[in-house]
Amino acid sequence: MRKFLALLFLAAAAAAQQSDTRVVTLEAPDNMRAEIDEIMGALQKITGLAPLRKVEYTRIGRDQVRTFLEQRVKEVVKPEELAAEEAALKKFGFVPEDFDLKKTTVDLMTEQAAAFYDYRKKKLFMIGPGGDVMQHSVLVHELAHALADQHFNLEKYSEDGKKNDDGAMARLAAMEGQATWLMSEYLTNQTGQSMKDSPVLVKLMSNASAFEGGDFPVLKRVPMYMKESLLFPYTKGMIFQHELFMKHGQKAFTEIFTNPPAGTDQILHPERYLAGEKATRPELPEVGPKSEYKEFTDGELGEFDHAIMLKQFVGDEAAKTLPPELRGAYFKLFDHKADHRLVLAYASEWASAEAARQFFADYRKVLKGKWKKMSVTEDASGMLTGSGDDGRFKVRLEGTRVTSVEGLP
Repeated sequence: MRKFLALLFLAAAAAAQQSDTRVVTLEAPDNMRAEIDEIMGALQKITGLAPLRKVEYTRIGRDQVRTFLEQRVKEVVKPEELAAEEAALKKFGFVPEDFDLKKTTVDLMTEQAAAFYDYRKKKLFMIGPGGDVMQHSVLVHELAHALADQHFNLEKYSEDGKKNDDGAMARLAAMEGQATWLMSEYLTNQTGQSMKDSPVLVKLMSNASAFEGGDFPVLKRVPMYMKESLLFPYTKGMIFQHELFMKHGQKAFTEIFTNPPAGTDQILHPERYLAGEKATRPELPEVGPKSEYKEFTDGELGEFDHAIMLKQFVGDEAAKTLPPELRGAYFKLFDHKADHRLVLAYASEWASAEAARQFFADYRKVLKGKWKKMSVTEDASGMLTGSGDDGRFKVRLEGTRVTSVEGLP
């Protein structure tokens, strides 16, 4: 999932795709060019990447941000893609049935945006009058994106990641994690220190609570999955970048773009990235005669998705211990031609039969948690069948593989 989410979160870094005549620009302070040049010089020393050109910039009013984002959605996401993304999130229980994905995400990004680097126009947009310490920090983050874009073309990097949902989130985490690490290293350098010498500073700078601070009512009320999807690239992505930096030094700033992470498991476990381990795609269960169904959408679920699923419906302990055992998961949504109900086919592969058995047991709690009603007709050692809010279900355990079909007529 998250093709739309990854695109829209990236849209916060490239929202101004409209004509400049529609942008209300504010007068930029005279010293902003000097501030940008100073930061770019500092980033060059940290990364070894020299700026290839001056970064264009302007300031805009906050009331323009929502207009930018709404226009961006129209440009990069087709209505059918948005419908498929929303349907998948609802089918897995990540969001409620009355959830409006487009509106909520635009609300969230409008609230969070403080600046953005537009990787198509190659221009930096600062929001509001500026002049405070927080905006200086945000400026470092966005200029880190600008520097990466000059060398690695962020638009192409993000577009290439759309082929795999979990890979798209991993690339987003690599991009945002690197910019967050560079911002933190820049600020740490101002005190005469370095992140590489202080694990305590790394932990402090990557603490999710630091990103959740402040008066952000939209962030506080969104479903867990949306909130975690926003925080993950910055928090876990930063730790990923730090681990690569400690292993490869300046080469790490190039490595994530020339050899992108394949999935969120590699972000969470950098040793898997370094070893080149990639997730598998297990075979899906049959939903019924092919003549009765039409494929609606499909996608990959990674370790990140399963951690949120288990945290939401089972508990924190299960969310910590079981997801690292995942070796791959895939799903498809089918449209039943007769009544247009959506049927989910899902399969996951685990590192051991024991881990699969545990997930099989936990998935029963997931089903019970995401539905208002659930009745069981068969409960055997490797089979669970019954009915829920949207129809019949069949969950099966076969060795290291767990499969489920949900929503059958």
